[in-house]
Amino acid sequence: MSNTPGHDAAAFCADLVRAQDFRTYAATLFVPADARRAWLALAAFNAEVAHVRDHVRQPLPGEIRLQWWRDVVTGEGQGTDRGEVEGNPVAAELLRAIALHDLSREALVRLIDAHVFDVYDDPMPDIAALEAHCRDTAATLYLLRAKVLGANSPEIARSADHAGIAEGLTDVMLTLPRHAARRQLYLPGDLMTLHGAVAEEIFLHQANAPLKEVLSHLRREARSQLEQALAVLADAPPAARRAFLPLAVIGKILTRLETSEPFAPPSQSRLGALWTTWRAASAKPLKA
Repeated sequence: MSNTPGHDAAAFCADLVRAQDFRTYAATLFVPADARRAWLALAAFNAEVAHVRDHVRQPLPGEIRLQWWRDVVTGEGQGTDRGEVEGNPVAAELLRAIALHDLSREALVRLIDAHVFDVYDDPMPDIAALEAHCRDTAATLYLLRAKVLGANSPEIARSADHAGIAEGLTDVMLTLPRHAARRQLYLPGDLMTLHGAVAEEIFLHQANAPLKEVLSHLRREARSQLEQALAVLADAPPAARRAFLPLAVIGKILTRLETSEPFAPPSQSRLGALWTTWRAASAKPLKA
């Protein structure tokens, strides 16, 4: 096995994704090797920008880090130099994937910009804002993974939209305990008002009826978005469907969320994620 810098960077990304985003890592095992390397680059990049808040105590350092990634993607700005970028394995692999697969830099910048919200404690105003956040983050990744596989059509874009919202809403419910512990709330304000949920009670980890109603509402919306994504994919070619393999795990999580407590969300073993993804990769059409 080669120990070239390119190999080392690819291995670094694989290790990072396996540790932080096993759902996506499992899906990469069922695509061709050249696509797998690009998928891992995208997922490693996403892990870097989506978890900036976990590594900073104040918004400004988070904003600075996100600006560094903007400069990497656009090749502009004063915050990066060539040696620094080439020395960062995730940045190097991301730029390789962009060049090799003609990935949209604008889409990647939108993803970075969406994560600026994460470094602050502002409440999510409504369900429309939350779904827009999901489109700019999770849906963007579905669309880029499909592009890597050569799938690029209005139907794929529509499916990516639905898939990203389904995944994003699911992750909001999964990460509720962690976000509440640092007084950060992604639950939409309009749903909170509709069901009478109170932010301070959520920050205190009070699993009361209003909160459960909000989560039930989100589960129904996530399930609807998942079903719409799969309906669009029903007639898609096999290569395109593989871009959406993570939806199989999302479907399982949504089912388990129906019976779990708000502050004790379900966890899935790596073996379970692999088994679910393998079955989805073997199914025609894709099922979740």
